[in-house]
Amino acid sequence: MSPSPIEESADGQPLSALEALHSTPSRRYLAPDPIPDDVLWAVLDAAIRGPSGGNRQQWGWVVVTSQEVKDRVAIWYRENWEAAYGQYRERILAGDADSPMSPRGFLGAEHLAHHLEEAPVWVFPVLRHAADTKSPRVGSSIYGAIQQLCGRSQAAAGRGGRALGSLGRDPRPALGNGGPQATPSTPASRWNPASRSASGSAISWTAT
Repeated sequence: MSPSPIEESADGQPLSALEALHSTPSRRYLAPDPIPDDVLWAVLDAAIRGPSGGNRQQWGWVVVTSQEVKDRVAIWYRENWEAAYGQYRERILAGDADSPMSPRGFLGAEHLAHHLEEAPVWVFPVLRHAADTKSPRVGSSIYGAIQQLCGRSQAAAGRGGRALGSLGRDPRPALGNGGPQATPSTPASRWNPASRSASGSAISWTAT
């Protein structure tokens, strides 16, 4: 399967790789439309093309489409969401300067928490042979692969992994395999570019 620098979005219009990369921030409003298996395989095939230290490729990908499994894990997610953020709803929506997120960000994350199981597919990136390691760098090689997955699917749930990762319980029995980082994905579609500060504010360019 050969990746192409030009893809078609859901509306049938050409989508360049650079355009896709400019539109991959956190997405919390996910469409429930079914995702064809060939699209999933194409997304996952792109993910494994990402760089890894020593080309060891110590990753795995657990694909969850079972509604029963999603329903069960989504309950855990909501419990953790309420404990971590939901209890501060009124303060956040009132615009408290010390709040952990903006009102708009909160409403998006709240929507995801209440609709997580409606995402047609969850993809769990998993690190292999990492359970007993003491190296702080063991997980670094999976980041490029995850970004490849996000760029190819052009959508990701963003904060899903954070809430599941701090559940205080192991989701693997529910999944039958895998690990605690959850990234529900949707097929390629045309999104607005991510809103970011000007690139010049974050780049130091030393001329030679």
